[in-house]
Amino acid sequence: MKSFDAIVIGAGQAGPFLAARMVEKGMKVALIERKFLGGTCVNAGCMPTKTLVASARAAHVARNSAAYGVNIPGEIAIDMKVVRARAETVTMNARNGLIGWFAGMDGMTVISGHARFEDPKTVSVNGETLTAPRIFLNVGARPVIPDLPGVNDIDYLTSTSIIHLDRLPRHLAVIGGSYIGLEFAQMYRRFGAEVSIIEHGPKLASREDEDISDAIADVLRSEGIDIHTGASDIAFAKSSDGITVATDSARIDASHVLIATGRKPNTDDLGLEAAGVITDKHGYITVDDRLATNVDGIWALGDCNGRGAFTHTSYNDFEIAAANLLDGDDRKVSSRILAYALYIDPPLGRVGMTEKQARASGCKIMISTRPMSRVGRANERGETKGFMKVIADAETKKILGAAILGIEGDEVIHGIIDAMNAGTTYPALQWSVPIHPTVSELIPTLLGDLKPV
Repeated sequence: MKSFDAIVIGAGQAGPFLAARMVEKGMKVALIERKFLGGTCVNAGCMPTKTLVASARAAHVARNSAAYGVNIPGEIAIDMKVVRARAETVTMNARNGLIGWFAGMDGMTVISGHARFEDPKTVSVNGETLTAPRIFLNVGARPVIPDLPGVNDIDYLTSTSIIHLDRLPRHLAVIGGSYIGLEFAQMYRRFGAEVSIIEHGPKLASREDEDISDAIADVLRSEGIDIHTGASDIAFAKSSDGITVATDSARIDASHVLIATGRKPNTDDLGLEAAGVITDKHGYITVDDRLATNVDGIWALGDCNGRGAFTHTSYNDFEIAAANLLDGDDRKVSSRILAYALYIDPPLGRVGMTEKQARASGCKIMISTRPMSRVGRANERGETKGFMKVIADAETKKILGAAILGIEGDEVIHGIIDAMNAGTTYPALQWSVPIHPTVSELIPTLLGDLKPV
């Protein structure tokens, strides 16, 4: 049996950085990863997909260049092998960077293999047994495949496998109208494929307010994407030249199908029962406000704990655990103000409550909206789709939430994220003097238009 001061299972966006911090403190740490260092973000999520988004945007800008007085003769051709290779290069550079970083750390032992608990302090991997007083789980999540008729009879794609495509689909059917599905839908439409989105619910991006969901649908439809919401009785069958996707109201002749109906935690094969670690009905590991499980000495970080589904929330889990365990601090998950982005183009930047959540909270609220067509930067760039929205508490004057669907919305939202984290009231933020001409310069104006509802 090999003994360590800590064992980290999973090398996503929390575990490796926590392991590195512990090594800096002189601890002996084992980092176990059964596939690739970097987790979903580096290998099948943010980095490769946003690289693909960038390629798709380049194609979109090129096709529309004549409106800017730039004439590109001939048809805009997409070389999917180059597109794929570019995304793979970004992934490999990041993965190899982690390999080199860990190789230079005394006290770090990186093990490639599948770890399982033997008891609360012991795990087995590759026929070896390791023990430590502290064990951290950062095992991530994977795509969910719903039990739909015919799904096992077709060669479907997931968010993991689609990034390896090196040829353009004739017609991509996207099952699921949430964030992953929407990004791939627009991306492949811009590459030149016909694209259909099939969503069971009544709206796309269902966690957003209806006005945001409707605006997202308008953006996608304007690019020629076919959207089917409220779809039921979804079924698949092989056809002579691809896959038939049938719903209660539509029949789609697709060449490829992307299943984008959510993700589930990678907790079903860790031997958690041997350690006594509790999970909820969906398989997420139950943790307290400091990310500790019900078993002393075991913590769960990142997607597998159900307390956040983003790279930045996973990294923040590392920050919370490191602050509490290594720095004598007392940080809590409940102090986190959730923010995220949807990387369609234009992007959606979101923070805090939606209007629906704010109304349900019982607060007296104020709301302001402003179309992107009234933003100078948007007009100069010729990208005026979308709008800004902010919600505030009428009594405390605190900002409760905001959404910016528009050019640079994923960056502009950070001004509001920072204000909310600092506890700044909206009247104080109104007096900031932003740079002109930017999208951010409209934030004081947006706040100035807040009205009770």
